[in-house]
Amino acid sequence: MNIRFFDSELEKFIHALGPETIAKVLRVIDLLEQFGHQLALPHSKKLAERLFELRVRGKQEVRIFYAFHKGKAVLLHGFVKKSKRIPARELKTALQKSKALD
Repeated sequence: MNIRFFDSELEKFIHALGPETIAKVLRVIDLLEQFGHQLALPHSKKLAERLFELRVRGKQEVRIFYAFHKGKAVLLHGFVKKSKRIPARELKTALQKSKALD
């Protein structure tokens, strides 16, 4: 499955992480590329009808929201998770970007 970034903000976010975390993020993105829609927990979780999250575990808990659009996985938005719940602001940003795909 092809993967693309929604915008350069997410690429900048990933490059700002620590080297160990970057490697884990790239590994999970590779898994998404390999398995597409079949990727499930613990690596991916469905959040809404068309919105999913990639889950990167480690010293830094990273979440990357993505959606499927025209046969591709589009990586929308990422953040470092610091609490049990997904911050409403982060979810809102991802939802807005996913709606912009249409």
